Amino acid sequence: MAIKRSDTKLIPASLRSVLDFLLKIEGLQLPPASQREMEYMLTSQASVMMESLTRHNPGHGRRTAHYCVVLGRTLGLPPDELHDLALAGLLHDIGLLMLDPEFLARRDHWDTDDYARAQSHPRAGAELLNRFAFLTSAAHVIAHHHERWDGCGYPFGLRGSFIPIGARMLAIADSFDAIQIPHEPNPDIRRHVALRILEVAAGSQFDPVLVRAFACVIRNDRADGNRRHGSDC
Repeated sequence: MAIKRSDTKLIPASLRSVLDFLLKIEGLQLPPASQREMEYMLTSQASVMMESLTRHNPGHGRRTAHYCVVLGRTLGLPPDELHDLALAGLLHDIGLLMLDPEFLARRDHWDTDDYARAQSHPRAGAELLNRFAFLTSAAHVIAHHHERWDGCGYPFGLRGSFIPIGARMLAIADSFDAIQIPHEPNPDIRRHVALRILEVAAGSQFDPVLVRAFACVIRNDRADGNRRHGSDC
């Protein structure tokens, strides 16, 4: 789908290059498995382009996509749904690029009003991605990935199972990678603390069943890569 000229007036010039790149992906015509592979590879490149513009947490999109797929496989999702979930992980922060670059540059010092302003980004990102047929499912997930299990999230205040399951999964993957443990060089300890933070927030911010499944697979994967069948984690 072509980007309308009237729309580009509202899109920052820096973001247009990312959208133009996604437009090239839209034109691919390949067998399904090859199509998914190329879409993922090229969308990964678009994610890197986005992160170069925000200069915040490099690799976050790719890691978030990885954790989404890890959780999705645990739940037995089919390949097409895993693919859409991975694309959502790669592009979930694209709406932030609709915000002023100077505003983004001081994101570590946002006040309450700044956070309220930033809450527009899931919906803005979904609106941007809905232009592309191969990203419509991912856009739906992105629109709701800051909703909370207790209904106190944004942008729509959805609650519990009314939140699309893909968005609940993306919220967990996004937060797990974004949690920072200052002054702790040991990755195993950082991972353990991040999981504990997710578990504390289960039932309020996150779907408690999905948090349990995610924590279980992450802890099992850490144990020499050998899955312990029958473990209650």
